[in-house]
Amino acid sequence: MAARGPQRLSVLLPTYNERDNLPLVVWLLARTLGDSGIDFEIIIIDDGSPDGTQEVARQLEKIYGSDKILLRPRARKLGLGTAYIHGMKYATGNFIVIMDADLSHHPKFIPEFIRKQKEGNFDIVSGTRYKGNGGVYGWDLKRKLISRGANFLTQVLLRPGASDLTGSFRLYRKEVLQKLMEKCVSKGYVFQMEMIVRARQMGFTIGEVPISFVDRVYGESKLGGNEIVSFLKGLLTLFATT
Repeated sequence: MAARGPQRLSVLLPTYNERDNLPLVVWLLARTLGDSGIDFEIIIIDDGSPDGTQEVARQLEKIYGSDKILLRPRARKLGLGTAYIHGMKYATGNFIVIMDADLSHHPKFIPEFIRKQKEGNFDIVSGTRYKGNGGVYGWDLKRKLISRGANFLTQVLLRPGASDLTGSFRLYRKEVLQKLMEKCVSKGYVFQMEMIVRARQMGFTIGEVPISFVDRVYGESKLGGNEIVSFLKGLLTLFATT
């Protein structure tokens, strides 16, 4: 039987051009997790950002110590799924949090994820924007409609048993994340959705915590027309193969 709750937490932070957001998200993580008495490490996986994100990460390593902040960069932009695989190689925690580094995911929800995990001994706890008091702030109507539409389509086609499939703020048992990574083939935004679909397929348990998602404060959103097309293609592929 796996240990019931996190003894040590590894936070994986994939970054690309996040020099303005990184110091704040790291400070919030260190304060929130420290105040909650959680043993943690933050692994920054930077994909060759040209804006100096790695230099900022190196400064943060010095400030917080290399036992708390680990910069594990890659030469160029290689995608979210492979960023998690790369980061996981260095993770020493028995649970892993994946989240965005652009301040759209507030670390204050992580202690709630941990409480939820312990309550139901879940393999995965997923942040949801579409249940309870969860929500999205700072998006225009078009973006909200795209997100809602994508989620609705996914629910109809795949019946995954979770309310927010495209979110990327989750807590995983380390060994569960490793098994899912071996099965997942998607890239980009479909990747998060496939993780939940495969988890259900493989019999892993999923708990949900309502979260507030806030649109990025600094920098450009990385969602464009190409991502929407590849999402739809990926959704249909998953529908055909699961």
